This record gives sequence, structure tokens and C-alpha cells, in this order.
Amino acid sequence: MKKDVIRLKILTQVGIVFGICWVSVWIEKLLPFTVPASIIGMLLLLLLLLSGVVKPEHIQEKSDYLLANLPFFFIPAAVSIINYLDVLKSSLAALAVVCVVPTFLVFGVTAGVVQLTYRLMERRKRR
Repeated sequence: MKKDVIRLKILTQVGIVFGICWVSVWIEKLLPFTVPASIIGMLLLLLLLLSGVVKPEHIQEKSDYLLANLPFFFIPAAVSIINYLDVLKSSLAALAVVCVVPTFLVFGVTAGVVQLTYRLMERRKRR
């Protein structure tokens, strides 16, 4: 009996996660502009969690499992990059600039926002 309850719980969690993915794919097709279904799915899940329709415990175990195995999902992308290494070599300098420059910009902006937030919090404490 207990195994049946556990199986039903797992199926329910998988059903919720994949149901949200399925709905987000349909929303992507209906939209007149391009937004990836994965982004729509994350926003949809956020809305469902914030509204209380889906509670964290409804998806906790399967979400933890997927996060724990996240590197496994990047293997196909890494293999594809290796397959197109000759194409990437021809534009390696441009690719490096596109990867490095935004990284440092994000670091800089993040550091600035953290410093600003810290100053505002300190100012609020003094009042």
C-alpha cells in the first residue's frame, strides 16, 4: 500500500512538471512573438507557486532530482559543440569576445547593485 502511495506521489509530481512544460509549449505557439517555452514554463511555474495553486511540496522531490542530475542534461549540447568544433574555430576570436565581455559587464553591474543595496540598507539602519 505504501509503495502505491509513493508511486502516485511521484507520478503526480512528474505530471505537474511536465504539464507545465506542455502548457508552456502551447502558449509559445499561440504568442505572436518569440519567447522560448522554457522561459514561459518558468514564469508559469512562478505564478502558480506565488498564487498557491502549486505548493513547493507538490514538486519538491522531482525538482530536487532534476537539479541533482542537471549536468546530465548538458551532455547532448557539449557533444554538439564538439561536433561543430571546426565551425567554431573559424570564429573563435568573435566567440571569445561575445563570451568574455558580457561576463565582465554582468560582474560589474552585479557588484554595483550589491554596493548600492548595501549603502541603502546602511542608510536605512541609521534612521
